[in-house]
Amino acid sequence: MKDWINQKTFHLPEDTVVAVGKFDGEHRGHQKIIATMLDIAREKQLKTAIFTFGTPPAAVVSGQRRPQILTNEERRERLHQAGIDYIVEYPFDAEIAAMDGEDFVREILLGAMRMRAIVGGEDLRFGKAGAVNAAKLKSLGERLHFSVYIIQKETEAGEEISSSLIREALAAGDMAKANTLLGMPYTAEGVVQHGNGIGNRILGFPTINLLLPAGKLLPRRGVYQTETVLPDGRTFRSITNVGTNPSVEQDHLSHRLRLESFLLDFSGNLYDTRVRLRFLRFIRPEKKFASLTALKQQIMADLSSID
Repeated sequence: MKDWINQKTFHLPEDTVVAVGKFDGEHRGHQKIIATMLDIAREKQLKTAIFTFGTPPAAVVSGQRRPQILTNEERRERLHQAGIDYIVEYPFDAEIAAMDGEDFVREILLGAMRMRAIVGGEDLRFGKAGAVNAAKLKSLGERLHFSVYIIQKETEAGEEISSSLIREALAAGDMAKANTLLGMPYTAEGVVQHGNGIGNRILGFPTINLLLPAGKLLPRRGVYQTETVLPDGRTFRSITNVGTNPSVEQDHLSHRLRLESFLLDFSGNLYDTRVRLRFLRFIRPEKKFASLTALKQQIMADLSSID
């Protein structure tokens, strides 16, 4: 496995089957593309390769950068876990935005990536102004001697699965829908930070505070049933507050959006440890309580509600 990050000059060492896209969330539609790539790779003795961008094109074109369902690091990890051999995160700039679609196929896909086959959805488009669509790509394949596989979009309850649909579900706190579309629980991970220490000291619950990488999309503010996964693979039932924790005294994390999790059946020190949270169910909105006693009572009720 190898990645080329923010490099314009690269050359893959082996012939490949390729997919081009953002792969934000690696949802069930992406998983279908990857599964097809793996089948083709086995049949044709190829390696699998993803071409994507380190910066979402919309952030450069419109100047507005939306948070990502998966950070670039999470995306790379997921893609490699799924069986992808090579990932190219190309820098998106005015030069690549203006590149002719056929030149992109010739110079980057066929040349640098040694593409022998490509897999994409019915809405595939790339090149300047999205000039290369599925039909154009098939025509290029016949002329330039590479195979093209166009697969149908995955659907759920009559809707095409997309990153936009997942974003809507996360914004509503609808974890059942988001996780169904993703084909797995939505996750967030970060390094455990020192907070104000009221968890064990005052409330009597072991707590961890996470600050996430910039650009990570979080679900609606509120309290969620979660699972906390440690680096050694141990998993603990937990509840997690997404927000600014308005009911507790100010600390160095105050007014910053963060995750605070209360773990069941755990004891130990997790400071400076990278942990992963799996979001399972929305419990209630975030709110400010009149006292820490009222907050503790609510936390006990939240904990009693989880499976």
